[in-house]
Amino acid sequence: MSGSGDAGTILLLGGRSEIGLAVAVRLVSPGSTVVLAARRSADLDSQESVLRVAGATVERAEFDADIVDDHEGFLRKVVERHGPIDVAITAFGILGDQKRAEVDAAHAVSIVHTDYTAHVSILTLLAKHLREQGRGSLVVFSSVAGVRVRRANYVYGSAKAGLDGFASGLADALVGSGVRMLLVRPGFVIGRMTEGMTPAPLSSTPDQVADATVRALRKGKGEIWVPGTLRPLFALLRLLPRAVWRRMPR
Repeated sequence: MSGSGDAGTILLLGGRSEIGLAVAVRLVSPGSTVVLAARRSADLDSQESVLRVAGATVERAEFDADIVDDHEGFLRKVVERHGPIDVAITAFGILGDQKRAEVDAAHAVSIVHTDYTAHVSILTLLAKHLREQGRGSLVVFSSVAGVRVRRANYVYGSAKAGLDGFASGLADALVGSGVRMLLVRPGFVIGRMTEGMTPAPLSSTPDQVADATVRALRKGKGEIWVPGTLRPLFALLRLLPRAVWRRMPR
């Protein structure tokens, strides 16, 4: 990735993600290639159109994050076809149904598998590849839901807490390798995933998260909160007594 923050090859894991797509659009420069990776990749016409309007060459790749045994082969094919990866964005994930997850163990496990285990797998492989090429950036989306897990969404929150810890440790391990990681902690994001839910205070839109993410990449930051006011707020919320915290809404 150049000092301007623009990228040659961008790998978007989670090609339907509103935030991931918005970040990719902002990183596109003349000559950029965006690899849109998702399940049912044949159905990504609208996402591809947005990127082409931004000036990118777009290719689609079939990627099922849940099938971790396929991750290594998937990444090898991407590199063989497109060469060095400048920016890899992990933007896949599911919110799940908290009420169902409290009584359906399989559903609870599926949330944690997608939002944590699958990330551990692909991020480990991406970090290995980027170390070998000696450069590149990783963008990982955590959430304030994982900073202090709430009773209202503890299954999703616990997965994000695990991802946040893993990504923080991986970022430390990458220091000096030429590879940079940006860990993004958004609050409530008003978008397709949260459709029908009442927005929380200090909510953001996908475009606002993307703007903050790209600014942070260009400045070489290692982590950001979106909006930034959430950082001092959660420093205080961590101090709330547990009896009060358990009544906090999503």
